[in-house]
Amino acid sequence: MTTSPHQNASIMTPVLVAGCVILMLSFAIRASFGVFQIPVGSEFGWPRAEFSLAIAIQNLAWGIGQPMFGAMAERFGDRKAIVAGAFLYALGLILSSYAITPGQHQLLNILIGFGIAGTGFGVVLAVVGRATSAENRSMSLGIATAAGSAGQVFGAPVAEILLQSYPWQTVFVIFAVVIVASLAALPFLSTGKAATKAELEESLGTVLVRAFKDPTYTLIFLGFFSCGYQLAFITAHFPAFITDFCGAIDGGGMLAGLGITTTSALGAVSISVIGLFNIVGTLTAGWLGKRYSKKYLLAGIYTGRTIAAAVFILLPITPASVLIFSAVMGALWLATVPLTSGLVAHIYGIRYMGTLYGFVFLSHQIGGFLGVWLGGKMFDITGDYTLVWWIGVGVGAFSAIVHLPIREKPWAAKLA
Repeated sequence: MTTSPHQNASIMTPVLVAGCVILMLSFAIRASFGVFQIPVGSEFGWPRAEFSLAIAIQNLAWGIGQPMFGAMAERFGDRKAIVAGAFLYALGLILSSYAITPGQHQLLNILIGFGIAGTGFGVVLAVVGRATSAENRSMSLGIATAAGSAGQVFGAPVAEILLQSYPWQTVFVIFAVVIVASLAALPFLSTGKAATKAELEESLGTVLVRAFKDPTYTLIFLGFFSCGYQLAFITAHFPAFITDFCGAIDGGGMLAGLGITTTSALGAVSISVIGLFNIVGTLTAGWLGKRYSKKYLLAGIYTGRTIAAAVFILLPITPASVLIFSAVMGALWLATVPLTSGLVAHIYGIRYMGTLYGFVFLSHQIGGFLGVWLGGKMFDITGDYTLVWWIGVGVGAFSAIVHLPIREKPWAAKLA
């Protein structure tokens, strides 16, 4: 019996480590944008919808750019796609530091969104997926996704700390330098194509047409919508939501003893708590995805999110409820990513995983656009976020349901 060259390889390879570094720094910056909501809006006297729309456009551009960068990576090479993404990311941040109108911020966030697409999950997870054996793929994707969560742990608090000493414009420039520095990991991010002979012989167009005609691909596409809505809304608005609506922090309590004395600081820390618990959640999802049906795991995650959001918004908003919700939602936060990307690879193969997952991710970012934009718009109209929260509960329940009919059988086996 012959052994695949990937069969007994260690999970922690240079490819995986390099991918983790790039994802961690890219997502540390992306996760911090909610912290800038109030400083930027306050400086220019803008309603909250203006900077919210900039972040919403960033999410949409990220989604549109994802299949484009996936195809670029498969056509010209992963490294070139990542380099292009990093420089677009940095350019968008630097130019945004000079922006003084809502339109300028919104336009420049298109560059930032495309930059995130080039340095984010679509390209990097495809590299990791191709470099990993089928046996280890789910866990490897979970580890890489957890790296993005690790970035979220320190991204928002670091932004909050920097804003105490520097204007937001300077912080943007610092972040631009960081994303370019992440390219130091690029020499280690190379891999041979672990695709089958049949996959290598098929064109991208053939695979895309086949996927778009498959009801299962449509269900995966639709199911990822709520993930983007919930995550983008919370990332962009949760710090401001806590600042505005959370009960006061007890001056003699544990949080005050840790130096968290304002609801603004608690807002930044909540994003960090989400990221911290998400590390555990994504690693667990990767481990479970190797052993159990991915579609049922995804349905369970969306059900858990739906219940958590409903309970949180029905109860009084206190520092304790904020931290509990952050921990619960964090455990379910990006747990969908290794399972969804792994499901795409399992059903449709790994040759064009970047592009196929990129189109699925577009649904995620359309949801993200609506979540961020609606959050700002409804706040300006009603003075709160209640309706936006309940829409998130509804789309979460929808995603839990649409995953159930998915046929998890590999496409090659379906044709046999």
